Amino acid sequence: MLKERRLAANKIAEQLFAAEAAIDAAVAAVAQLTAVMPMARQEANLAACIGQDALMGAMETCQQLVQARARIIATHAALRDAQIKVGLGQVMFNDLNCPPSQASLEAPERRHLTVAA
Repeated sequence: MLKERRLAANKIAEQLFAAEAAIDAAVAAVAQLTAVMPMARQEANLAACIGQDALMGAMETCQQLVQARARIIATHAALRDAQIKVGLGQVMFNDLNCPPSQASLEAPERRHLTVAA
């Protein structure tokens, strides 16, 4: 029975780490896209209004991905709790900081940007 729990935990850990890596890669890719768009607009000598909606969309996407990252961290913590409950608390799954600290799970205070003209 312990063997089956360990196999299940290994399967879950593998997918969890893959999901965490995929979210990090998506955050990085969208952040790079967001950085490139205004630079490309300037290089093309286009007006600032060109591509503004696309830039806002990329920024919102990046924010949502960072929120998804916070949720996968919370999932990670919940899985760590489940790991302990099924008697695998002493088993390591190539995890550097499990469970995550409570501070890393708490959403930071939301700040809204304003534009001064």
